[in-house]
Amino acid sequence: MLFDRVKPLDAILATAEKKSLHRSLGAFQLTMLGIGAVIGTGIFVLTAEAAQKAGPGMMISFIIAGFVCAVAALCYAEMAAMVPVSGSAYTYSYAVMGEVLAWMVGWALILEYAVAAGAVSVGWSGYVVGLIENAFHIDIPDMLVRGPFDGGTVNLPAMLIAGLVTWLLVIGTKESATVNAVLVAIKVTALTLFIILAVPVMNMQNFEPFSPLGFGGISAAAASIFFAYVGFDAVSTAAEETKNPQRNMPIGLIGSLAICTIFYLLVAAGVIGSVGAQPVMDGVGGAFEPGSRELASACAAIGDNAVVCSKEALAWTLREIGWPQIGNLIGLAAGLALPSVILMMMFGQTRIFFVMSRDGLLPEAFSKIHPRYNTPHVITVLTGIFVALFAAFFPVGQLANISNSGTLFAFAAVSIAVMMLRKTDPTRNRPFRTPAIAVTAPIAIAGCVYLFFSLDVKSQALFAIWAAIGLVVYYTYSRSRSHVGRGSVEVHEEDSDAPPTSVPPIS
Repeated sequence: MLFDRVKPLDAILATAEKKSLHRSLGAFQLTMLGIGAVIGTGIFVLTAEAAQKAGPGMMISFIIAGFVCAVAALCYAEMAAMVPVSGSAYTYSYAVMGEVLAWMVGWALILEYAVAAGAVSVGWSGYVVGLIENAFHIDIPDMLVRGPFDGGTVNLPAMLIAGLVTWLLVIGTKESATVNAVLVAIKVTALTLFIILAVPVMNMQNFEPFSPLGFGGISAAAASIFFAYVGFDAVSTAAEETKNPQRNMPIGLIGSLAICTIFYLLVAAGVIGSVGAQPVMDGVGGAFEPGSRELASACAAIGDNAVVCSKEALAWTLREIGWPQIGNLIGLAAGLALPSVILMMMFGQTRIFFVMSRDGLLPEAFSKIHPRYNTPHVITVLTGIFVALFAAFFPVGQLANISNSGTLFAFAAVSIAVMMLRKTDPTRNRPFRTPAIAVTAPIAIAGCVYLFFSLDVKSQALFAIWAAIGLVVYYTYSRSRSHVGRGSVEVHEEDSDAPPTSVPPIS
């Protein structure tokens, strides 16, 4: 029952062979695409979140999260090179573990992409509001730029950017290769500039105490920081547009992850060493929960004079060490570049919906294409509404943790799928083989489980509720309408796993 309704891998690959999508992405373009997807709210915003949980120990948190992502990336690379079709973990799971688990993975990916887009929207809001306040010397009321859990009422700028990206996706306005390259360059330049200015003024005394809340705090920070690495899996959804995916997909996945890890460690060292990163403590020796009213009140009492209180940690740090104008430039860079991450997350969301709808697991209306704009407008608007609501009322850290719960489930599923496929289909051509699969995949699975249980209890509970809702939807609606369940395994010749015009050629 659990592993029934496996979608034949040969049918999936036949679909890929029949596609008319142009293969134009090389290893360099994929690496740039990965860096563009990975570097975003995680490093720009969650640095303060991690500091409140782990203090300087967040350096270890970055390493832990990066290591788990690396072993998961190796499993992803084998599947992406062997099954170069869209749909990411959902498609892989359908081909290996059957429809029920594929549905749960797709359902988890919906949680990942939609909530992540909301988190990035909140991160964008923090930097843009900080830029406006410092550049024009005005004070915008917190009630208009923070959600109710974060000392405000509603985050209007976050809602605004989510709505704008939704509109762009509906009318079919997409990043060109040049725009994407420029935005990646802006983000990398901003981080490089930060490192150049912050690292030389490090004071090693700021690294002590290194772990004020113990290893539990480091683990909790790693579970949050994991969000800073999410995005590399979006590279695998571009497999159908990749030249020689068997070679280039692994390079793009692992290369982008390695580059981002180096940046993250240097940026974290710069923040800790230059201004300190000790958590704001309560009266009984514990730390206030990030994104809470209690922390907001404590920060107000100390005049927001701590990096953990900032909604724009990197820009705030540069202003504190005597570079206010460069700090404003960092804020401008985040304001310009982060919308592209929101766009990619929401695009990934619509793609997963599109694939699931085409498989009969979701209503056909979700894969309906606009007659004029040739985009999946129904599901794009629906996604946009939810993203805007998430962004309006939840703090960035909570959104990141909820998104992480769905991502960790999907990553673990892919790692399991790689091992299962080695057993069930050992002779299939594998252009890239995960090294030491018997060790790598179990470590990836164990790492995902470890990070999941390092998340806060609220995020774990929300994921459990979301999963339960998913099972109800599957057994009351999707299972009876599944094309595979009806014995119809279609090979699509004209359409792709995403709307035909929704992937910009990058060359």
